[in-house]
Amino acid sequence: MDSLQIPIPVYAIIAILTFFFLAWLRRKPLPPGPMGWPIIGNMLMMDQLTHRGLASLAKKYGGILHLKMGFSHTIAVSSPEIARQILQEKDNIFANRPATIAITYLTYNRVDMAFANYGPFWRQMRKLCVMKLFSRKRAESWDSVRDEVDTMVKATSINSGLPVNLGELVFGLTHDIIYRAAFGSISHEGKEEFIRILQEYTKLFGAFNLADFIPMLGFIDPAGLNTRLPAARAALDGFIDKIIDEHLSKEKKIGDENVDNDMVDEMLAFYSEDGRVNEGGDLQNAINLTRDNIKAIIMDVMFGGTETVASAIEWTMTELMHTPEALKRVQQELTNVVGLDRRVEESDFEKLTYFKCVIKETLRMHPPIPVLLHQSSEATEVSGYHIPKGTPDEGFAATLEEIPNSGTGIVH
Repeated sequence: MDSLQIPIPVYAIIAILTFFFLAWLRRKPLPPGPMGWPIIGNMLMMDQLTHRGLASLAKKYGGILHLKMGFSHTIAVSSPEIARQILQEKDNIFANRPATIAITYLTYNRVDMAFANYGPFWRQMRKLCVMKLFSRKRAESWDSVRDEVDTMVKATSINSGLPVNLGELVFGLTHDIIYRAAFGSISHEGKEEFIRILQEYTKLFGAFNLADFIPMLGFIDPAGLNTRLPAARAALDGFIDKIIDEHLSKEKKIGDENVDNDMVDEMLAFYSEDGRVNEGGDLQNAINLTRDNIKAIIMDVMFGGTETVASAIEWTMTELMHTPEALKRVQQELTNVVGLDRRVEESDFEKLTYFKCVIKETLRMHPPIPVLLHQSSEATEVSGYHIPKGTPDEGFAATLEEIPNSGTGIVH
């Protein structure tokens, strides 16, 4: 009887399976964390995934913990030493940010700066923002934007002695400033329409989508995202495309240095139908922006400069009203440095030492964005634990939040 012969492909399959099994055995374990259910993992704990809820879980499971959200891995870090590893020693690995299906769609497949993956495109976009859109010279040239502050102060002084909704007042101020800086519109025509678009974007960015965690269940859409996402982006396209066309068609006097450029003008200087990015060389030859780039960057500016700034101002005013001694000291410093006959200028900030301390303490106590998102671009190890490679569906997020006697980093 002939001996049983095993085909060569079977040997190959067994060898491959053995290799992967041994590699899995040698792999470092995932960080500790609460036990999850099959398939859904720890999704039933989503109501606890605020910065304070994650800090409470960290007290139970230690400086680094693991949560399984559907098919996604989430790591929470509450140790300053581990946070330093992630944000400093391995910052090149955790430089990306995860993006949900909604964010990816609404940012035109991540062609903005906030959610673009780290690489040549992101570096050139950052250079554009630093050198052109948000440069010190650019900020000093926005004299007309400061008129919005004067308008708010006058409106408030007229209603002296009456109750004021500080949140609405400050949000309106920050939105008007960013709107004028971005579009150069003094009349605020179309502002209400843009606010509605912005509010819908905010809701969609934060909406729960089961497909972000279990892609095979994407057909379950209780929030109606499959309909709302195209409608929201179409509304933004119609609004900003009109503004871009107006900027392209308007004529400016050549050599007239008194004509102020807004953000759209600055970005249109790099406009091209077929966007490209080249490393090295001067900025003008290194990057060309498409309409999608311009629209996505404008949304970054609007989101980053309205609610976050308004929240910081509102909390600062709240904390000062709760501590009259600090309020008097700030008022006295402003009187000594600035006086009562002019407004505060950028050049005064270096001398307003106590005022800057108040701002920093407010941001420490009430960070406008308590959860900062990061994503691992490759599998790695942190503090002896295995961290899987991140994908758009497997986010790796990081946040810093206060814990008694230490700073806190929370990492998904």
